[in-house]
Amino acid sequence: MVRICLTMVLSGLIGLAGTLWVYGEEGEEKEPEALYARAAVLADGESGRILWEKNGDEPMAMASTTKIMTCLVALENGAMDDVVEISENAAAMPDVQLDAVPGDHFLMEDLLYALMLESDNDVAVAIAEHVGGSVEGFAEMMNRRASDLGCRQTHFVTPNGLDAQGHHTTAAELAKISAEAIKNPTFVKIINTPSRSFSNTEGNRQYQVSNKDAFLQMMDGAFGIKTGFTQDAGYCFVGALNRDGRTYVSVVLGSGWPPDKSYKWQDTIKLMNFGLSDYAKVRIGRDAMDVGTMAVQNGCKDEVRLTVDSQTAEILMGEKEKASIHIVKDVSRKAPVDKGKEVGRVYYCVNTDVVRQFPIFTEEAVGEKTFIFCIGELIRRWLAF
Repeated sequence: MVRICLTMVLSGLIGLAGTLWVYGEEGEEKEPEALYARAAVLADGESGRILWEKNGDEPMAMASTTKIMTCLVALENGAMDDVVEISENAAAMPDVQLDAVPGDHFLMEDLLYALMLESDNDVAVAIAEHVGGSVEGFAEMMNRRASDLGCRQTHFVTPNGLDAQGHHTTAAELAKISAEAIKNPTFVKIINTPSRSFSNTEGNRQYQVSNKDAFLQMMDGAFGIKTGFTQDAGYCFVGALNRDGRTYVSVVLGSGWPPDKSYKWQDTIKLMNFGLSDYAKVRIGRDAMDVGTMAVQNGCKDEVRLTVDSQTAEILMGEKEKASIHIVKDVSRKAPVDKGKEVGRVYYCVNTDVVRQFPIFTEEAVGEKTFIFCIGELIRRWLAF
């Protein structure tokens, strides 16, 4: 088969939502100034597209922001009413700890709150052993999930983010993982909970965990996500904010070392304010898009109509960014061709980034031009005279 690409640069197809644009002295968009973080990223929380970055592709330790993936994998592969046993290995993890007792049992739901609110390292290992069979098995699940998301420089060794050789990510890939995690409503519910009380299933020990994410009270619309600190990683934070229909994810890695605990909050606020002032929702596409036809070789019909279910899409864009639509489809196929067969895709792009894509389908079936079909056609034409 041969494919054709039709590109439309959007001019009359874009409706820009009202927003305040901020410019420098020479018309350039302002950027976050003087970040403490060694690596930082601001991303569109819906598409995962990177809006701004500083050393965004540099592999770095990420401390307990690791637990974002731990929680996501547990939610996708476990059940909230699973009963999880605390092993000797889990209980031996260093602080921060729930101080769970080996042999005790907990509901998965309660442990996920302890994982994300207090960042308990013993809980992370208990969850990993339950879901993955072992820490190593769970790390493989984490790495597969990261690979599925297109992460190529992320490698997990531990479920809790304690420093370990080969345990690293990049700010850009951690933003991509986090943008995926906040699509899960249970994940969002957990990270927004102020505190939770629970007991082991034996009922003889009581626990309370409190949310350590101070960013939740620092900006209107803040809803996550996770703090972290180790000696190798420094202070780290992944933030999430939704305001006026716009969702942002920020990542700061190596944002100071003790005693500079507040640098991560300052960096995050700068990134979020930049996103709020310099990016607006832009409407791309048409309510109905004509993607034309595709030729059919040796078919009962010479061509088949194509259709795409895409509608308009709203995408975060800076004023100086360019949007385009790329239609990539097969020029022809041999008969028979089934109805609803995918024969291409429509790509919505900002600059060089694909931010949305929609499949192109055939509208009807086209049978093969057989000998019997040809005889039938001759008869029909003869009767028509």
